[in-house]
Amino acid sequence: MIHEVLSRFPREETYLIEILRAIIDAHPSHVITEAQMKEVASYLNITQSKVSSTVSFYSLLSDTPKGKYVIQVCRDVPCYVSDSTSIVSTLESLLAIKIGQTTYDGLFTLEFVSCLGCCDHAPAMRINSTTYSDLTPTKVKAIIHGLREAKP
Repeated sequence: MIHEVLSRFPREETYLIEILRAIIDAHPSHVITEAQMKEVASYLNITQSKVSSTVSFYSLLSDTPKGKYVIQVCRDVPCYVSDSTSIVSTLESLLAIKIGQTTYDGLFTLEFVSCLGCCDHAPAMRINSTTYSDLTPTKVKAIIHGLREAKP
């Protein structure tokens, strides 16, 4: 998988984040391993510490396995003012986890994110690459129910 991803990108450091994101997206646990970081460093002719520090800096990247569905709830001011706390409470109750945790079945990971760019339609959350806005607890329950039903 790593070689297929790398072959899609030029050997230029400016593509580092795009490469790492592509690796994360291709992995079912949304993770990049130490071995993959080493491969990326070699491919781009940069240090492994540069790759590792990039992974640890950006919240969209991770060296820790996550659930099949990574739920990122916006915690910026417009979402907070629009009652994102009720969205977080609903998610924590439905999933029986807290922010920063993954469900026991590995299906959901719940985390905060700074801004999703949906300030005019707050509160918002992103699940993998799909953004949901104008959220209410009822909408959140329907979204989670739909994802659980889609489970193979």
